[in-house]
Amino acid sequence: MNKKNSSGSAGGAGKPPLAFFEFSAAVARLSRRFRVDVSTIVSAVALTQSLLLATLGYWGSQRLVAKIGASAHAANHYRTEDNMLAVLAKTESAVGALAGAPSLGAAGEHAQRTAELLWTLLQQAPELDSLYVADDTGQMLMALRYPVPAIRRIARGAGTGELAIETWQYKLPPAPEIDAQQRFATQRIESFRSGYDPRLQRWYQQARQMQRPVWTAPYAFAATQELGVSYALPSKRRAAEGGPRLLVVGGDVSLGRLSQFVRLFASDGRGDGALLDAGDQVLARSDQPGVLRQPEPPTGVLGALHAQMLENRTPDGAAFSFEHEGRGYLAQASRIPSAGWQLVSWVPEDFVLGALRRAVLWWLLLGLALLAAALFVSLQLSRLVTSPVEKLAQTARRIGLLELDDLPREPSRVLEIQNLDRALDESARSLRAFSKFVPVDVISQLVAEGQALAPSGSPRRMTVMFTDIEGFTRISESMEANVLVRMLTEYFNLATRVLARYGGVVDKFMGDGIMVLWGAPADLKDAEYRACLAALQLHIETSALNRRWRADGLPEFRTRVGIHTGVAIAGVLGSNDRLSYTALGDVVNVASRIEGINKQLGTHTLISEVTCAGLKGRLQTRRIDERVALRGRQTRMVLYELLMP
Repeated sequence: MNKKNSSGSAGGAGKPPLAFFEFSAAVARLSRRFRVDVSTIVSAVALTQSLLLATLGYWGSQRLVAKIGASAHAANHYRTEDNMLAVLAKTESAVGALAGAPSLGAAGEHAQRTAELLWTLLQQAPELDSLYVADDTGQMLMALRYPVPAIRRIARGAGTGELAIETWQYKLPPAPEIDAQQRFATQRIESFRSGYDPRLQRWYQQARQMQRPVWTAPYAFAATQELGVSYALPSKRRAAEGGPRLLVVGGDVSLGRLSQFVRLFASDGRGDGALLDAGDQVLARSDQPGVLRQPEPPTGVLGALHAQMLENRTPDGAAFSFEHEGRGYLAQASRIPSAGWQLVSWVPEDFVLGALRRAVLWWLLLGLALLAAALFVSLQLSRLVTSPVEKLAQTARRIGLLELDDLPREPSRVLEIQNLDRALDESARSLRAFSKFVPVDVISQLVAEGQALAPSGSPRRMTVMFTDIEGFTRISESMEANVLVRMLTEYFNLATRVLARYGGVVDKFMGDGIMVLWGAPADLKDAEYRACLAALQLHIETSALNRRWRADGLPEFRTRVGIHTGVAIAGVLGSNDRLSYTALGDVVNVASRIEGINKQLGTHTLISEVTCAGLKGRLQTRRIDERVALRGRQTRMVLYELLMP
């Protein structure tokens, strides 16, 4: 037993499992069923390319959008920084030029020239609110643009105590049509005692103490009571008596003007900026209306930005991102070295990237639309080939089924399709001409049943009909040939339509007669009844045809019919190179003889007893009283006349 099991195991060791063969067979069946047409291939290729291009384009566009958005924000930030640096540089330049003037004095013989120089430099620097010079004796000259154009003088002399004489010389507002002399002309003068001492101001004290140019921290200007900063520069001179004298030259920039430049960043409405001093106090910001009256700590979005900078120790010029109240922002920071200030800017990510992303999306949609249009055009072009080919294939199938009537032509601009259409049309014309000589219905039925078109035959139960035109020889002798042919053609057309309507297959035309089969080549239920109905309908429609002919003065055709039912040999008979589907046997001969007896009995439709039994009383018949002797048969037959209803 063990040996048998061992050998059995060895015998199956090298064979693949049954499941493998089942799987291979399933794949083979699926591959045989899987077919695609040209349009599907073109669509698949175009769609794959479109999706690939769209995906890669969208991915690359998103990366590009992110870079462009960050670059745009940085460019906007540095534009604001450049404007800010330009303001500071213009201030430093104007103050430096003033400090370098040879004839400069807050009082004395150079005072008038100094006043004119101050006024001229102030007109050339619209960023400045005022320019001034003060000496160590408390004398001061100032040119103001705001709140009103004026020259302000602080004179401190002997006997005045701590008070000084302050004089305001009001000038005309600047206008292009006014010349330089008129602009400097004094309109009115106001003088009053004042406790203002320039030596006590922070700009004077810081410049004197540090002995270098300084930018002050924000403070309230004495003339305007607005918050601003000053740039002061010490300038050492020699007095007329020969002793040293210290002059301090300065210029004022209000925070209102700084706010204007900071607000440039927010001019497009998509971001904001702020200016922080060295102590991280806010000097100007664009996200709040108005001008700051005093420095304040950063709050809101600026507070979150400042906290992010402190936490990450953001270096100067760095770009970073942060979140505030669930919204993402892009930020940029840079330091202004000369003043020690810091310029920061921020913009919501959806603002800076949203428009670009929407533009990319629109371009993507446009690209997809163009690709869809290209796909549509490619499909239309492919249909120029596939649609005509499919229609021509249907035409070829109809030709193969011998359906040769009303075949459509397929016009095309493609030369190969034109040639194929022409070839099929020629084939159809040839077969259409040939079909006039063969029973096309029989051939089609044989092909549909898969029977080989070779000599063959088999016994079948069928009903056979023969028809004949009464007195046709006499009619043909009295008529012209062309008229006779026309009448006979019209009669045969009518007869074949009626016979085909009731399932009869025309086997052949024999002069003026027709041989018709029911039950061959395919079995037909109730063949006797159908054949008799066809005979009655043939008489009815022939009568209508005769009435029309009679009106035209033409002779009438009266049809005589004989029908018999039985077993006959039916099939494709003939030689190897010429075949014909027909039936032969006693049934065929008897049906032909029954049709001939009509002449002897004076009837028009006779049927055999077998055929009458198949009617089962559904049609009216009359039995012939005596048995009828048929030519060529020894026994007599019982016949019935089929009566019109």
